[in-house]
Amino acid sequence: MFKKILKNNQWLVLSVIAVFFAGGMACVFGGCAPAKPKIEWQKGMCYATWTKEKYSSPEADESLAELAKTGTKWVAVMTTWYQEACHTTRIFPTEKTPSDASVIHAIEKIHSLGMKVMLKPHLDLIDTAGGSWRGEIACAPDDWNKWFESYRDFMLHYAVIAKEHNVELFCIGTELTSVATIKEDMWKNKIIAPVKDVYKGLLTYAANWNEEFMQVKFWDLLDYVGIDAYFPLSENDRPTLDELKKGWENWVKEVEDFQKKVNKPIIFPELGYCSVKGTARTPWEEIGRGEPDLELQADCYRAFFETFWDKKWFYGIYWWKWGTDVRFGGPSNKGFSIQNKPAVDVVAEWYKKPTPARGALPKG
Repeated sequence: MFKKILKNNQWLVLSVIAVFFAGGMACVFGGCAPAKPKIEWQKGMCYATWTKEKYSSPEADESLAELAKTGTKWVAVMTTWYQEACHTTRIFPTEKTPSDASVIHAIEKIHSLGMKVMLKPHLDLIDTAGGSWRGEIACAPDDWNKWFESYRDFMLHYAVIAKEHNVELFCIGTELTSVATIKEDMWKNKIIAPVKDVYKGLLTYAANWNEEFMQVKFWDLLDYVGIDAYFPLSENDRPTLDELKKGWENWVKEVEDFQKKVNKPIIFPELGYCSVKGTARTPWEEIGRGEPDLELQADCYRAFFETFWDKKWFYGIYWWKWGTDVRFGGPSNKGFSIQNKPAVDVVAEWYKKPTPARGALPKG
């Protein structure tokens, strides 16, 4: 009976075999493109330096090994290029930009430790007089093409690295508020399309929390909506954990309502808190005054996890930030670092839990 079926369907069998071997030989001789990574919950951490070769140092390798022990599964590798001022059009690396070799070293070290990578190129200003920052970049009407061409080259430089070193997620920009909310066609045609031609992995953009994320018009072309979530939580210098959780309520509703409109998974590519009183009032600010308050920083982390862990539309967080030396942070440090502080234990407690299950996204 089997022989009869085989004989009657010989053409089908031969076709399947031909397709199998054609694909296999193409992989052997041409190389198989890696499958696009799946959408998943990201237990993340931002990893940053403003030194050319620090990512390649033994201290940085040791620091990444310590990071892996926290249960972190995704690492955002940051590298920064610059433009002179808000109105200029040339984007370029400086001595503060990590070298390509050191960025590649960091990517490979992270992968060797069993973690995944988001490559996250940042753009900053050299001239910050008067409080100027990247969110205020604005060109003269005739200069927009030049700016987007320069920004495209900046993105493509790292998209090639992302492709060649199997980076799982690529971020096409961070908090470019004035630029990201206009020139929709230029973003789609001059930035996103060329990046997709080079890099076949997952894409996101890191929008600022202060309404920028609701005004971006190209979310449909990306895999994740990214929000740098420095939402103010309390006017009190030292709010309780319950007050911090209460402070999230309105913001959660705002993000949840927005998610129903875009129907995309939400991640927070950046969020952090300093270990000093007042950090919940202005989380984005590096506060240098006052006494350290390590427990307030830890409570801010607890409030986040208790609020977002089970939200079905939420797919992960990258904490700002982890440094390139195990000695960073510590009890006298007032900055964002969680190294050698109670907040790192909060992260480890939550990151070592089973990854939250996620099914189909809830629709509006």
